[in-house]
Amino acid sequence: MTERLYYTDAALRAFDATVVACDEVDGRAHVVLDRTTFYPTSGGQPFDVGRLGAADVIEVVDREDGEVVHVTSVPIAVGERVRGEIDWPRRLDHMQQHTGQHILSAAFDRLFGVQTVSFHMGAAESTIDLAREVTADETVAAEAESNLVVWEDRPVTVRFVAAEEAARLPLRKPPARAGTLRLVEVPDFDLSACGGTHVARTGVVGLIAVSGQERFKGGSRITFVCGGRALQSHRALRDVVADATRAISVTPPELGAAIRRLQQETKDRDRERRGLLEALAGYRAIEARAAAERVGDHRVVFVVEPGWDAAALKTLASRVTAEPGYIAVVAASGSPLPIVVARSADESIDAAAIVRDLTTRFAGRGGGRPDLAQAGVQATAVEIFDTIRRALS
Repeated sequence: MTERLYYTDAALRAFDATVVACDEVDGRAHVVLDRTTFYPTSGGQPFDVGRLGAADVIEVVDREDGEVVHVTSVPIAVGERVRGEIDWPRRLDHMQQHTGQHILSAAFDRLFGVQTVSFHMGAAESTIDLAREVTADETVAAEAESNLVVWEDRPVTVRFVAAEEAARLPLRKPPARAGTLRLVEVPDFDLSACGGTHVARTGVVGLIAVSGQERFKGGSRITFVCGGRALQSHRALRDVVADATRAISVTPPELGAAIRRLQQETKDRDRERRGLLEALAGYRAIEARAAAERVGDHRVVFVVEPGWDAAALKTLASRVTAEPGYIAVVAASGSPLPIVVARSADESIDAAAIVRDLTTRFAGRGGGRPDLAQAGVQATAVEIFDTIRRALS
């Protein structure tokens, strides 16, 4: 079985090993060594990458039989002695996130008795799922407590114990496996069974920053970043805030109020615009009815209003058909082309059926009622109007 060097020395960056097996699986080389510091995907933590001799290690898998499988870019001969080197920045990032997770989970548990149900380390952010929904104030308190532990630069120790001894220890949560357990401890704060890689002192975590909180399966999902990711997150937020404050000429503390003011101004302008369109639709309806075409037994209004949205088109069509004896076919501009079909109460045509035919004929989506329907179709207004003229003749 592969000797896992990362169990006792997570900071080990390079090692020498012997290839004990190399198989081709699904067109990729699967290499097993007698010893490795490459971490396989496990416990919510992603795998390491790096090199084995001249080969790139592109994935590491924890096989069911206990062997660590290195998926490499090229095969390596059995018996060959190789030098392995992990991608250290990636490993350090994973160590910061995983140790930060232990501390943050322990803070929620110690302060509020809330257990962590699961942990996932993503490429940019990590998450923990908590057993119950927590408040924003509880999250702030747990974040603050976590960072105090980080800044105290406490040691992070690893030891191995039998399951019987572990049962007598104050583990944060019961272990998921039997046999010899690897325990990771932050003195006077957290003791957990874990096979992942961790920093040697909490200070290396740097900072634990909660970046999001949401309800999830009856509990809370907490999104967080640590160490280098926290710095990257700060830089990204700083740049966004700087750009926004320059754009609207306010200072960072004034940004929230300025955005709310702009949102209100936008709502007021939309309301004013809607009122103007309502009034305009009334005048345009009078003009449109006056220019209505006789198509078969129907008086049909064909109108194109470039730049109007679907709501404005519906308003115009409704105004036209408020008078008896009219069918309104109103289009705007764009691709897909917005189109509204409506009829007066005394007309018997089915506007929804006409729209269904248009979406089938010209490719589009739409729907509605027999008296008013709308769609977006891949056609010109001329093509739409000619199609409806033929259907109504």
